Amino acid sequence: MNTDEYIDLFDELDDNEQTENFINKDKRRQRFPERHFKYVREANAEFLKGQDDSSRSFDFTYQAARFEEWWLLESLGDFYEHKWISDVLRRLKGGKEASVYLCQAGAEVVADLVAAKVYRPRSLRNLKNDGIYRTGRTDLDSDGNALVKEADVNAIRKRSNYGEELRHTSWIAYELQTLERLHSAGADVPKPYALEKNAILMQYIGDDGRAAPTLNTVTLDRDEVKPLFERVIRNVDLLLSNERIHGDLSAYNILYWDGEITLIDFPQVVYPEANPAAWSIFLRDVTRVCQYFASQGWKRDTRKLAADLWTSHGHRIFKEVHPSHLDAENKDDRRLWEKQKVLK
Repeated sequence: MNTDEYIDLFDELDDNEQTENFINKDKRRQRFPERHFKYVREANAEFLKGQDDSSRSFDFTYQAARFEEWWLLESLGDFYEHKWISDVLRRLKGGKEASVYLCQAGAEVVADLVAAKVYRPRSLRNLKNDGIYRTGRTDLDSDGNALVKEADVNAIRKRSNYGEELRHTSWIAYELQTLERLHSAGADVPKPYALEKNAILMQYIGDDGRAAPTLNTVTLDRDEVKPLFERVIRNVDLLLSNERIHGDLSAYNILYWDGEITLIDFPQVVYPEANPAAWSIFLRDVTRVCQYFASQGWKRDTRKLAADLWTSHGHRIFKEVHPSHLDAENKDDRRLWEKQKVLK
């Protein structure tokens, strides 16, 4: 096994508190002679730190769990080397897809604190249901350029190990690209700074003692509800103006701080005209937003609001046709039926 595979394997075992059991099984011991986790960690930590002089000196404050330290060195080492960050202070949020860390900014950033979103190892991420979001999107490389090599395209189509790695990179690149575009357009999103390997560095929302909570954990003052609702809808409209649908928008993906909101988490963005499920996904986003604000006392006609926004940008609403009105022998009707199944 190579270094990345060790990191993936033991990180998963650490999560399930199975490291000791794994190491002590005779069957496994044959595959990993003298590979007690302590020695494996020390050996590979030296390997990771020894890649360059800057990374070797990256001794951060955050007391990482076993093997989490490796992943942070691998994912954030370049940020440290390029002086985007000078320290990792603590973990702000953990998740199945990614974890967010509070970092001390380096000399190249005009800020005291920044947030690093570090995606989990590809083998531990659940991308089984991401096809609905990827439809209509061109896969990107780490620089945000479209993948055009036939070998890369075929690897992704065949879902080989290499292809899965490319898909993972593309997923992250879409988040950075969207943040850059929306921030330039004036949307309420974190300012993006850089992407390196497996992490995105961006603006931190909060203060020294506390990160901004997500909106779902906040009970708004009565006089805040309407203006914040209108602010969220303005951002939804701005997304459409930039040919984007969030794809997973809800109060769980909106930060609240000092009376302001910030939209986060954009890897699954959808293109309105390229994805046959776009209207359905957009309606779901608007519905989730309206549900939260309804709980705060501000109710709106969700479908009408979504339809008005959608059509104002020249998009058509897909109307479902009952199967009894379709002819199974008609090629166009069969195509329409397949399209409707995707939307459900």
